[in-house]
Amino acid sequence: MFKFTSNEVRDLIISFFVISLSFSILYTGRDFSAMYFILPIVMVGVGLGFILHELGHKFSAMHFGYWSEYQLWPVGLIIALASSFCGIVFAAPGAVYTYANFLDDRTNGIISIAGPIVNIVLAIVFLLIATVIYPMAFFNPTMQIIFLVCSLGFTINSYLATFNLIPIWNLDGSKVLRWNGLIWIVTIAISGIMTYLSMTVGVEGIIKILIG
Repeated sequence: MFKFTSNEVRDLIISFFVISLSFSILYTGRDFSAMYFILPIVMVGVGLGFILHELGHKFSAMHFGYWSEYQLWPVGLIIALASSFCGIVFAAPGAVYTYANFLDDRTNGIISIAGPIVNIVLAIVFLLIATVIYPMAFFNPTMQIIFLVCSLGFTINSYLATFNLIPIWNLDGSKVLRWNGLIWIVTIAISGIMTYLSMTVGVEGIIKILIG
C-alpha cells in the first residue's frame, strides 16, 4: 500500500507552489501583472510534471519494498526562485528519500529513472493533445487556453526530464548512468531533443512538422 505522511503532503504542496511560481516568473519575464494569468496555466504543467515525477520515484521504491518519502529542501526552494530571475529555473526543491540499508546500482537506477520517464511520457501526451486541438485553437478561446496549457506542459516536462538526467551531484542522471550508460544516453537524448525543439521551433513548429 502506498502511504503518505502529513509532512510529506505539506512538503509536496509547498514545493509545487514554489516551482510553479518560479516557472511563472521565468515565462512572464518578471512581468508580475501577467503572472495572475499564467500561474494557473503553469500549475497544470508543473503540477503534473513535478508531482508525478516525485511519485514515480516513490512508487518505484515502494514497489521494491522500501519505504520512501518526499522531503523539501529549503535552500533548493530559494535557489529555484532566485534562478528564475536569471532566465533559468534550477528545479531542485526537494527529493524522494528511499530508506534502505543498501541499494544496488540497478535498483537505485530504476528508482531514479522513473521520475524523468514520467516527465517524458507527460511531455508526449501534452504534445499529442496540442496536435489534436491545434486546428480548433484558431477559432475557440477555450481551445486556445488548452493549447497554451499543453504547450507549456510539453516544454516544462521536457526540461524537467533533461535537467534531472544531468549526471551531476545527486540528480537522477548520476544514478542512472552508474546503472546503465546506454539507457541514460537514450533517455537524455530523447528529453534533450524535445527540450531543444521546444526552445527553438516551439510547440507550434513541432506540430507543423508532425502534420506536414
